[in-house]
Amino acid sequence: MRAAVVTGFDKPLEIKDLPVPEPGPGQVLVRIEASGLCHTDIHAARGDWPVKPQPPFTPGHEGVGIVEALGAGVTEHQVGDRVAVPWLGHACGTCDYCVTGWETLCEAQQNTGYSIDGGHAEYAVADARYVVGVPDGIDPAEAAPLTCAGVTTYKAIKVGGVVPGDRVAIFGVGGLGHLALQYARIFGGETIAVDVTEEKLSLAKQLGAAHVINAATTDPVAEIEKLGGADVAVVLAADPKVVEQAHSALRRGGRLILVSLPKDNVMALPIFQTVLKGIRVIGSIVGSRADLAEVFRLHAAGRTEVLYEPRPLEDINTAIEDVLAARVPARLVLMP
Repeated sequence: MRAAVVTGFDKPLEIKDLPVPEPGPGQVLVRIEASGLCHTDIHAARGDWPVKPQPPFTPGHEGVGIVEALGAGVTEHQVGDRVAVPWLGHACGTCDYCVTGWETLCEAQQNTGYSIDGGHAEYAVADARYVVGVPDGIDPAEAAPLTCAGVTTYKAIKVGGVVPGDRVAIFGVGGLGHLALQYARIFGGETIAVDVTEEKLSLAKQLGAAHVINAATTDPVAEIEKLGGADVAVVLAADPKVVEQAHSALRRGGRLILVSLPKDNVMALPIFQTVLKGIRVIGSIVGSRADLAEVFRLHAAGRTEVLYEPRPLEDINTAIEDVLAARVPARLVLMP
């Protein structure tokens, strides 16, 4: 099979011919139809984060495809099922986090495309308990971005406690942001889209944003304050300055939802303003299997639209450069 392989953090990915893996007990073999390119894949390939994956490995945690073979003991899925292979590749299933609906915080977890070979390949092996069925009628190329970009932003809106009438500012309208905007509207929020490109702001308008702000030409904090301040600010841009702007744009009692992971791992947090305004700072990690199933049901019901551009797997290095240069309006999906 062909697979995009990280052979070193200072090298481009290589397209290699590898043996098709065999599913072990409790595993399924998935023939990948589509695999979304997430910024996390780029961080993984470049070893940006403190806990680094071990080359050689295949990134990709938005893989969607058909179950081709079952390992011993698998009863959750059948050959021919379409499934998604998400970031949470494995968890212990017995710790406090796993049994209380927070399996994504399990300290024993393994992550697809990081500690487990991922979906930027023609085939992937996955834990049968942690792949999620894709409803009939959903295009696999649309299901792929929902597998991370979708469930991550859906969870952010959930943990932000968005209720009807809340003013919700989305900082960064791209692969994640265009979905966060839609989920905020589904939850009844009055949405504010903040970005630095007119193309993405135009996209936000098409998706129903109540307000759009170009942070390259205007002060987003001042503009949001004119609207009365944000109840919730979801930060999807990996720039500490944006985090600080989002914090400043909150009204009293507001919630700052941190999703993006800046490479330098720092932000300035004004303690006085945070305390005196009663602001809550909340870290939001990717959603659970149950959250992803909800995301798929919403999409199957026609409630969301996924904007993506397909690319051949062989073009993964060019695709990475395009993402880093912000030449992509929404999500890139690699097609093996």
